[in-house]
Amino acid sequence: MTSQNQPNLRLPGPVPLPDDILKLAGSQMINHRGPEYADMLEKMSANLKTVFMTNNDVYFITSSGTGAMEAAIVNTISPGDKILSIIIGVFGERFAEIAEAYGGDVTTLNFDLGQAADLDQIRETLREISNVKAVIFTHNESSTGVSNPLEEICNVVHEESEALILVDAVSSAGGVPIAVDAWGIDVVATASQKSWISPPGIAMITFSKKAWEAHQKSTSPKYYLDVQQYEDYLQIGQPPFTPCLSVMFTLEIALKSMVDEGIENVFARHHQIAQHTRDGAKALGLELLPDPRFASNTVTAIKLPEEVDGKEFLSRVIKNHNVILGGGQKSLTGKIFRIGHMGWVEKSHIDEALAAAEDTLKTMTS
Repeated sequence: MTSQNQPNLRLPGPVPLPDDILKLAGSQMINHRGPEYADMLEKMSANLKTVFMTNNDVYFITSSGTGAMEAAIVNTISPGDKILSIIIGVFGERFAEIAEAYGGDVTTLNFDLGQAADLDQIRETLREISNVKAVIFTHNESSTGVSNPLEEICNVVHEESEALILVDAVSSAGGVPIAVDAWGIDVVATASQKSWISPPGIAMITFSKKAWEAHQKSTSPKYYLDVQQYEDYLQIGQPPFTPCLSVMFTLEIALKSMVDEGIENVFARHHQIAQHTRDGAKALGLELLPDPRFASNTVTAIKLPEEVDGKEFLSRVIKNHNVILGGGQKSLTGKIFRIGHMGWVEKSHIDEALAAAEDTLKTMTS
């Protein structure tokens, strides 16, 4: 798969890109105020709705995934609003920090690293807090390789409150089913550099009718991320601000390809390669960090033997095998490694990464 100059990039984003997508990203610019862009935007919006299984509004924002998460907050809450933040890892913490930065009255519900959110605890917490404006959480915690039970969490929130549901799906959307309308999700935030087989640079959000109602009441300061600007310009087939055209070109093709393949097939493909990764890690005698019931289909987190220096392990893997693995973050630094398997990925890519990990561990533990 790789050559001397082309490492096997197995991070949980940004993902490696096939040659045709790389070529497309280098295409000549177009007039983002012209008919060509308007046609592209219309097609992309329709296809994104298909992937998200929604009739809600969708928007493309030039930013990182964190920008999409911030857009979810600033467009729906006001300072002082009560927010329940469900945290299972680093990116759940980030979502809470964004809400706090905009003055939200945030209650955090934390779970052990490697565990998904417990539905009973969510239910109990919602019953203890009156007038919760929004429940925010990460669907797929790429820092721990855990996927929260999204549909089940949504059901609990709907049963126990009138709260908005704001979901960070940066590392899940496009690779894992998210039935926005059926599950009653108000805002989904994601970004181009994950399962969408595109470079970083474009964030995407969905926005429900209930979210629009909250937007009308929101007093949070906003300008660049004000979804009203994106809606107004969408009506004339334009972005409100200069877009990252190179990534829009690749996203247009990626979205069309996903719809043409069939989104059920896309999700099944991600599940199969994830299971191949998990089985391969276990075959090496390694233990997964997450509870297997909630193991992610886009990134696998694997425990390192206690005697292994995680930083040195990652360094040797790239130096000796030309494979780039993800490391642990914050308290997991040096304790785990992560293999990304979202977007464009084949079994041979995973096998090469696992072989590199096996050889490196042998040299470090012998």
